[in-house]
Amino acid sequence: MNILVLGAGTMGNAHAAAYTEMKDVTLCGIVDVNFEKAAQLADKCGTKAFSSYEEAKQQIVDIDVISVCLPTPLHKETVLQAARDKFHVICEKPLARHLADAREMIDFCEQQGVRLFVGHVVRFFPEYVQAKEVVDSQKIGQPVIARTTRGGAFPNASNDWYANFIKSGGLILDTVIHDFDFLRWCFGEVERVYAKTSRGRAAGKLEYSLITLRFENGVIAHVEGTWAHQNFHTKLEIAGKEGIIQHDSTSASPVVVEKSASVDEVVGVAVPSSPTQHSPYYLEIEHFISCIKEGKEARVTAEDAYKALEISLAALQSIESGEPVYLKQYSSLEGVK
Repeated sequence: MNILVLGAGTMGNAHAAAYTEMKDVTLCGIVDVNFEKAAQLADKCGTKAFSSYEEAKQQIVDIDVISVCLPTPLHKETVLQAARDKFHVICEKPLARHLADAREMIDFCEQQGVRLFVGHVVRFFPEYVQAKEVVDSQKIGQPVIARTTRGGAFPNASNDWYANFIKSGGLILDTVIHDFDFLRWCFGEVERVYAKTSRGRAAGKLEYSLITLRFENGVIAHVEGTWAHQNFHTKLEIAGKEGIIQHDSTSASPVVVEKSASVDEVVGVAVPSSPTQHSPYYLEIEHFISCIKEGKEARVTAEDAYKALEISLAALQSIESGEPVYLKQYSSLEGVK
């Protein structure tokens, strides 16, 4: 597999580092409009740097996969072009800024006969995989309530594009979408979304959001996102009828399962996660590459990415209207500003 990475920012670095560790994979180039950034990353990874996708295509004989690690507003045009060129695509989340664009991207890749994968990497973090396994095993009984937290400092990027809400979708579309995807992976489809945010009220680039999801199976999730802290952190709680799962990235024991007390047992059974040799980004990309080679379904599909985007945009719609949004009752969020 010959891979071309588009973008030399944070995610471009993560993808490139993963590819350089893999067997039977060749990182054949790094593309960035800032050639100096592309050259620095390419030098570190032992590959070539290019200032444009077209330049890379002209100079590289064989390309199998394009890794799209560009700002969200560039995802659509880049994915469509890669599909026209018959390259498989690994695109960072969110898939697009609008639902109609995401649907067009998914459908066009299918028409062109290329695979489209979206980087919802939380499904590859060992603590979240373990939590999902505990839920599925019914060790805590039927799930009832979940609570997640994700965030840190406001992200810095080229041209400060995250600060442009029209382009980035802010905290919810860029960061909290990870938890929407994970929770849907655990509990199925979302029925209703209600959200509030400090955007437009807080000073500077600080943002805090709180979203309540009601799932079709009755589970209620409280999802918290923040760009008001210095250090990135995540938390997760899932309460079932027979116990609770707790995860806190700042804790020495990332995942703890507590069984409900009975006459014959003691409360406090701990199940810590095990360290992994490779990063979750490596595990995710390795999985996507194996899906291409073996023609198998991915752990997270393009349709999963579409659904996570739908929940995110429903949250933005709820913030705009001040009302809950029922996912089955609206078909387009193109008017969200």
